[in-house]
Amino acid sequence: MSGTTPPRGNGPWLISICLGLVMVLAGCGGTPRALLEPDGVRIIRGLTYATNDGESLQLDLYLPETYGQPLPIVIWLHGGGWMFGSHKSCPLATLATHGYAVASVGYRLGDLSERTAFPAQLHDCKASVRWLRKNAWRFGCDGDRIGVWGLSAGAHLAALLGTTMGNPSLEGSLGETGVSSDVQAVVSLFAPTELLALESSDEGHWRVTLVSLGLLNGRPSERPQLARDASSALHANRNSAPFLIIHGRDDTLVPVAQSELLHAALSAAGVPSTLLLFDHLSHSDAALRQPAVLAAAHKFLADQLHPPAVDVSSGQHRASASLDTPLAGTRGTHDR
Repeated sequence: MSGTTPPRGNGPWLISICLGLVMVLAGCGGTPRALLEPDGVRIIRGLTYATNDGESLQLDLYLPETYGQPLPIVIWLHGGGWMFGSHKSCPLATLATHGYAVASVGYRLGDLSERTAFPAQLHDCKASVRWLRKNAWRFGCDGDRIGVWGLSAGAHLAALLGTTMGNPSLEGSLGETGVSSDVQAVVSLFAPTELLALESSDEGHWRVTLVSLGLLNGRPSERPQLARDASSALHANRNSAPFLIIHGRDDTLVPVAQSELLHAALSAAGVPSTLLLFDHLSHSDAALRQPAVLAAAHKFLADQLHPPAVDVSSGQHRASASLDTPLAGTRGTHDR
């Protein structure tokens, strides 16, 4: 695929083909089934958290088969350029064996129409948080401890969940109302965080500019206010959630500078934020199988959400000590 800017005006079909190629080249997908349906995990599929124009918006819930204390919830938001991907394959399912409930959330995918343009996806995600918070007791979960973990487009939405808390203009009114959509922790992998800066970057990452059509239905410069609304780095404030931000130096799809912008904005606002930049890590779901990435995320979530420690042999599971081992082969910034 060429590194030059593609011609415009070739129609939605060409855009869709290019987006599909970008996702294939990015390596999205391909998680082994043993990680998607691990032993000791009960999966409740097809829970409707809201409806929109008669369409059910659903999530799948992953729970330990047995547990004695209320579980914190980790929401998984999949990638796929806001136009592809599915919540039905959750690469974080094994978290349910470490004292968490995992909610894999589906959100509206872009179809090059205003119906699915931003902030539709964020409204969906916020509705899922409200539903989970209100219904947590039904599943033995703690609605006051909700984290979110996203990759690529999913990380973009996760970061917005963590930075737009209390912003009524982006809350939406789907599903449950009168319930907080606040989250207590955010793990972000490869997130686009400032769309106007992304488009104008010297690196010329036209691939992400193209993918942003799935979110904005136009280039950021063509819809600047919408692009600003969809940029988590511009929403960071002192009430934002704590963040763990992870990016690979070999990411050719989303520049590392995008994560650096978000980290700088959070730090300037006094929000706990850790930025980890990994050598030899590309923009891919395979990052979720890297021990150092998982170790950092597990430790961060444990620090923020305090999952119960349990013992496997008695149906109560204790997180492996390896989750707290030092990170090997990483370079990064750790703040606060």
